[in-house]
Amino acid sequence: MATPLLMPKATAVWLVDNTALSFDQIAAFCGLHPLEVQGVADGDVAAGIMGANPVQNGQLTREEIEKAESDPAYRMKMSEPKVRVAAPKRKGPRYTPISRRNERPNAIKWLLRNHPEMKDAQIMRLVGTTKSTIDSVREGTHWNNANITPMDPVTLGLSSQIDLDLEVKRASKGAPSPDEASQGTMLLSAEEALSSAGSRSAQDEDAEGGTPQHTEREEELDADSVFAKLTSLKDDSDN
Repeated sequence: MATPLLMPKATAVWLVDNTALSFDQIAAFCGLHPLEVQGVADGDVAAGIMGANPVQNGQLTREEIEKAESDPAYRMKMSEPKVRVAAPKRKGPRYTPISRRNERPNAIKWLLRNHPEMKDAQIMRLVGTTKSTIDSVREGTHWNNANITPMDPVTLGLSSQIDLDLEVKRASKGAPSPDEASQGTMLLSAEEALSSAGSRSAQDEDAEGGTPQHTEREEELDADSVFAKLTSLKDDSDN
């Protein structure tokens, strides 16, 4: 995308007053009609406007002017800006030209079908629509529902591919990644499986280890009581 010329009429005033360029050359550079440039030279157009020096603005070089002055057929090229200024962030829904507004239901239906994870606010921001329109398309109650055909908003010129990709990325930001989703069914290595089985067996043996000792002690106590009873019976019989 070419950088727009700053103050085209003021630039034309400066070029008319300070160069020997033709009206056609100035008009081509400033994006004006040659008759407008002629009106600037005659004082009928841009009266009272102070000329803006495009060389100082960094949008034109002195060499480019000299080259154009020596060749009337040459068309000057704007210099590349030395500093890139970030585009301002858009707030609110995108402005949609009147000629494109009838295409918004098609774009909404395409987004609802292909990106159901996208929130209504994102669709509103992407194609410049309203929540009521989104609801009517989703529920099939739109007045032109029979003629709505899902179409990509980028193809329709309602949004750029960059904006669409950004909104899709935002919508899927909370979804688990494939690596996180696969961790639940991850297989252990042979060493980890053997180690885990060994630790469980040791825990089971420790948990059950008290039972045999307890049983042997109970059997030992029962034998002593039996012998004691037999001894007492023998003593009684001797007496």
